[in-house]
Amino acid sequence: MTSQPQALLFDLDGTLVDTAPDLARATNALRAHHGLEPLAYPLIRAQVSNGGSALVALALGLDKEHQDHDEARQFLLEAYGEALAVESCLFPHLERLLGRWEARNRPWGIVTNKPRAYAAPLVEALGLTPGALLCADDLPQRKPAPEPLWAAAEQLGVSPSRCWYIGDHVRDMQAARAAGMVAVAVGYGYIEEGDDYREWPADLWFETCETLVEALLQPA
Repeated sequence: MTSQPQALLFDLDGTLVDTAPDLARATNALRAHHGLEPLAYPLIRAQVSNGGSALVALALGLDKEHQDHDEARQFLLEAYGEALAVESCLFPHLERLLGRWEARNRPWGIVTNKPRAYAAPLVEALGLTPGALLCADDLPQRKPAPEPLWAAAEQLGVSPSRCWYIGDHVRDMQAARAAGMVAVAVGYGYIEEGDDYREWPADLWFETCETLVEALLQPA
């Protein structure tokens, strides 16, 4: 087992918070706006980590180059922004982890490719108090670039080498490796069919949230 971290950094959607129900509702609202039947929840869930453009492509078959893509994406994001914390919640066991972590005065943060306009209200609505929150529009670079992870570590006052970055997408592992952090892959998030998280370039792999939490709560 890799040595215990001084700080934890989490991806947001699919790693720390289960946001798929609210994003699925917004995606199907876009479908309904175009007179289409709702998509099955598991189909939408698998695309959540890929962002709003991917959900537009899934919902309407419009790629980024299509002339109607941006308008559809704006509709989806407005629908999501109006109700972004209705069903979203921490994944099981993570509340226990964060409670113990904070009780020990140990730092943690969030690095996400979600825009701040949606990430910050969600974090606030859930009562989360990360020591760092780096969002898609905070820096010129986004994951898999390492700069947002470095900025978060600096805000937490911890060397990148003593941070674990935990995520549910291969780009998270690429960012962690590039930043010199311990790359931690989780298998409970929004993983597309046919994608095996155990094949990602990680240092540690956890199939369930419970096994991740138990590993982190072991005595140092």
